[in-house]
Amino acid sequence: MAKSKRRPSATEPKLTAGRTRVPGWMVAAGVVLTLAAWAGFQFAKNRVVPNAARANSMNTSALAAATNSDNPPPSPPGEGTGVWAFQASSPPGTGQGSLDSARDQSASSSSAPLPAAGERAGLPTLEVAQAVMVTVELDFGAKMPSIAAALLDIERHYQPDDGKGRTFAILDAYGEPTPTGKLHMSMHVSTEKPGLGSLIFKRTGEVLWSSRIVPSKDPTKPQFTGKNLSIFIDDGAGHLLTIDGSNNPTWIMDALVKERAALLDTVWPSGVEHEVTFIYSACGCPVKVMARREGDRVVRTKELPVMFPDDTAAVELIGRLMRW
Repeated sequence: MAKSKRRPSATEPKLTAGRTRVPGWMVAAGVVLTLAAWAGFQFAKNRVVPNAARANSMNTSALAAATNSDNPPPSPPGEGTGVWAFQASSPPGTGQGSLDSARDQSASSSSAPLPAAGERAGLPTLEVAQAVMVTVELDFGAKMPSIAAALLDIERHYQPDDGKGRTFAILDAYGEPTPTGKLHMSMHVSTEKPGLGSLIFKRTGEVLWSSRIVPSKDPTKPQFTGKNLSIFIDDGAGHLLTIDGSNNPTWIMDALVKERAALLDTVWPSGVEHEVTFIYSACGCPVKVMARREGDRVVRTKELPVMFPDDTAAVELIGRLMRW
């Protein structure tokens, strides 16, 4: 019997004469081209990432450790237009000359004999332009002093390697009494030049902090001159506004706000409270206070922290600008 030929059903797909098979070499070539394009993209992306990381590192290096800052200022101290310079034409007590003499007098009056070689070798080291928070509990007896008064019982000892000036400064201080009747106090210390530095509690002679200050390993760190003050104001939405002191106004509200191109007088209405940041230190560390504008003056709404207890000229300049 002759075999019958199977006929394709109407539902089966029909192979057309126009369908061609792709050679293997063309498939391989397509894979190679795809891999080459992917590799090029990854190479370009990897070049961008390190550059962005390096730029970000440079922007954040202005603030040292222990700054307690989650919102660093837009420019480091001494750069940009957010600088209030201590000019020779400033009123008595706030000029450049008086600032230098006050710093030198403070250092010379607080110097102490060098410790023995063995004691110096055992001291911890801290680089110039860095910061440390010194936290202590002090016994003042029955009468508890304020933080400002307690700072007068903390003796600063400096021994600079070059024999001139001071080696560190206290930027701010705050604290409160403890349940045991002692004063819990934190002092923000910024290192300024190589040498020795220590804090001594006068009443007991206790060494609260001592360190060997060494040169910074970062050659790009600017030297602290003690002549520039930077001021920033939080706009209430988490952004810092740079207060331009280049025209040396005598009242803070007559200064320009860099980011708004307008006078601070139009940005800060009366009755509104803002966080104000001051930078006047080798480490570039911010000192923050809460303040409210009341017409033609600004008042602090919180007593603490005590600002710049080692730099009376800077405190006087700030007081004059704020009229508090």
